[in-house]
Amino acid sequence: MSVNEVATTVETSLEGLRLLEHPYYRKWQEGLLRPEDLGAYAGQYRHFERHLPEVLSLVADQLPVGRASDLVTSNLEDECSRPEPHLQLFDGFAAAVGADDSAIPSDATAELVDVYRRAAEHSPVAALAVIAAYEVQAGDIAATKACSLQQHYGLGADATRFWTVHSEMEDSHAAWTTEALDVLGADAETVSEWSSRSAEAWWRFLDERLESATAGS
Repeated sequence: MSVNEVATTVETSLEGLRLLEHPYYRKWQEGLLRPEDLGAYAGQYRHFERHLPEVLSLVADQLPVGRASDLVTSNLEDECSRPEPHLQLFDGFAAAVGADDSAIPSDATAELVDVYRRAAEHSPVAALAVIAAYEVQAGDIAATKACSLQQHYGLGADATRFWTVHSEMEDSHAAWTTEALDVLGADAETVSEWSSRSAEAWWRFLDERLESATAGS
């Protein structure tokens, strides 16, 4: 598949499952979540953020020297150091919203992390398809989160830095996943299967967060 064909396949997998359309993120954007809802979200999202560099490292180890390996390695370096470790950036947000850094993974969080793990164990193409399904949305998601956190929840620039950094970086991140899949000669069936699994797992993650927020209101 060409880069455009890869991008189209990923976008198709997101139909009806675009995260900014989820009721939980709509509540976030409208300032309707409680501080404890944001804290619970951060406590769960942290498990994904901690796991992502491990997935990227596993994918990089499976690839031969070349463009695809360079793209994965560059993204891994971003996660680990640009402008500082992203988990460290995220912990600044998590602390600001009162997250419990010892929170155990919920069912949906464990499922989400497992999708990434199983994809990385399956093949680089599967892993990149899983990552792409989130990355193509991530820039807009991060930008709207940062804006809402500042406007509706009173968080300052330091507390929202994780999201502002990602809003600036994610356009290139989305591009690298589709380029890497093209370089690897990814087939449409594999890309569609794993990007769909990713989209569904992320949607269930937000379903669970919405259910928790609704139950506590």
